[in-house]
Amino acid sequence: MSVRCRTCLSIEVEGVCFTDEVVEASGVVTPAPTGTTTGAGELFQLLRDGRARTRAELAASTGLARSTVTARVDALLASGLVGNAGEATSTGGRPPTRFRFDSAARVVLGADLGATHARLAVTDLAGAVLAEASEDLDIGLGPEPVLDRVVTLARELLTPWRSRLLAGIGVGLPGPVEHSSGRPINPPIMPGWDGFDVAGALSREFGTPTLVDNDVNVMALGEHFSHWRDTEHLMLVKVATGIGSGIISDGAIRRGAQGAAGDLGHVAVPGGGDVPCRCGNTGCLEAIASGAALAAALRSRGYDCVSSRDVVALARGGSVEAVQLLRGAGRDIGEVLSTAVSLLNPSVIVIGGALAAAGEHLLAGVREVVYRRSLPLATQHLRIVPSRSGERAGVIGAAVMVVERVLSPAEVDALVAAAR
Repeated sequence: MSVRCRTCLSIEVEGVCFTDEVVEASGVVTPAPTGTTTGAGELFQLLRDGRARTRAELAASTGLARSTVTARVDALLASGLVGNAGEATSTGGRPPTRFRFDSAARVVLGADLGATHARLAVTDLAGAVLAEASEDLDIGLGPEPVLDRVVTLARELLTPWRSRLLAGIGVGLPGPVEHSSGRPINPPIMPGWDGFDVAGALSREFGTPTLVDNDVNVMALGEHFSHWRDTEHLMLVKVATGIGSGIISDGAIRRGAQGAAGDLGHVAVPGGGDVPCRCGNTGCLEAIASGAALAAALRSRGYDCVSSRDVVALARGGSVEAVQLLRGAGRDIGEVLSTAVSLLNPSVIVIGGALAAAGEHLLAGVREVVYRRSLPLATQHLRIVPSRSGERAGVIGAAVMVVERVLSPAEVDALVAAAR
């Protein structure tokens, strides 16, 4: 005897699920061909592009029976992730109903915490920013004071959207993060944060899942999502108080075995000498070419300069010394990046962070060395460009990190089951 499976809404025979079209009139069950066992979560992925479709169009795209598609669409409607999008043009008879992903069904909170700032944004499930806020905030104050302030800002920002469920929270932190646990691991510029349960602290406050990653990884996700979705291989290099990179390969972020992939800032620079770095080593890229290093160099020459923003302001104001230092920093970054280009062969390198706001001075130095030092095959189609998302890259990426998790096929199937 066959019944309707409560989990995937297919036909269940003796505990095994099959699509409608493989249960023959004789009662003989034949395994479904590859591609016809799509569950509600898989079916939903077709609708994430925002295009409205009818049941017939979904059946044609998936190879599922109309009855199977109808059951799964009904389940997605009940979950709130899919809504009615009106009627399609009739070809005779009653016009068919179209369905579309309802990106407004829930909201997501993204938080980008840097060495000296906090940026937060509320987005919908398509990553569109609905509200945002930012303020100066010293990460060195420690986890409790910083997260208390983040919680306060988040509650204020979420107030206009409290009628919508909060799907999750994404956070970027300026240091190494064990992504699976959401805990910073020996972060050089985050005293008191080592091993702190950031994900757990925020989940308890808001009663929703929290994902935490390195700030440059989430910037790479945000830049890729917003402007480079068709690019399979991308690196984002953040040059601010520190230096780091996020690596996207085959369209996905690559974190490495312990989440330390992309830590360019602590690679030794040829000719870096014995300049001390806060990581404990000497001659690191961050100790020579970061915003903090350039600000210190300008202070030693009599300028009132304490941050990356001050370096940029001096360069924009016509300071020859600031421009020269930025160009030199670009060359140093290029020395390290030329090795990364040979190893990873990205098609796009995006330069972001506070120092990137200085314009072409930094990028010119990077391009000069990368195109000279890397093999012609690796640079044949390589583009080195400034960030297009600017300061928004981190919060968008943090939100996208959550969206990709909560809208994955497995999570949607779980949501559908809970809705039933």
